[in-house]
Amino acid sequence: MKRSEINQIIKEAISFTEQFSFALPPFAAWTPKEWQTKGAECNEIRDNMLGWDITDYGLSKFNEVGLVLVTIRNGNQHNTKYAKPYAEKLLISRENQVCPMHFHWSKMEDIINRGGGIMIMKVYNAAADESLADTYVTIVCDGVQVTVPAGTELEVPVGASVTLPPRLYHAFWAKEGYGPVLIGEVSQCNDDNTDNRFHEPMGRFPAIEEDEAPFRLLCNEYPMA
Repeated sequence: MKRSEINQIIKEAISFTEQFSFALPPFAAWTPKEWQTKGAECNEIRDNMLGWDITDYGLSKFNEVGLVLVTIRNGNQHNTKYAKPYAEKLLISRENQVCPMHFHWSKMEDIINRGGGIMIMKVYNAAADESLADTYVTIVCDGVQVTVPAGTELEVPVGASVTLPPRLYHAFWAKEGYGPVLIGEVSQCNDDNTDNRFHEPMGRFPAIEEDEAPFRLLCNEYPMA
């Protein structure tokens, strides 16, 4: 992805969240220059990768396969210094922009439609060999247990959510004709380096072409203290 594209995506994401009176944490507004002044007191942000995360999954097709994420809070599966067992993210999905089929080895999460359009969530069980199982999927949607055929595309309206346990394959996107979706994620602590199993091989963070200065640093770009 070009840095200019990432910059524009972040600016649009800020405007979109403001439509819903959702205030991002202070570190989401720190400029690259401000980051140069941040010392070890900010290591929780660095070590747990809080902040902006714009991904095209290494496929260079952001509008078709991509996602905007802001990690608001997070513990750490590998560092006992950070004892939080939970995480929270804000996500933005555009119409027909797929977050690709994947599961998490360890993390349980609730994916919540916070505002905007209709979220579509497609679900499969993982087979023993990690393929997509052709078996009924039992999940919980806002406290109600639901059993659906493999590959069902659930419509998740504003205010509704889906609970996803480990090893449950899922993909999601904003339904065409209803606008982008502001999505909340409440989960066990998150590790995007080791806890994602994508059905099709792909990357997690984009390669960036530096065609202009960054507007905001991404969560894997912070300078050391």
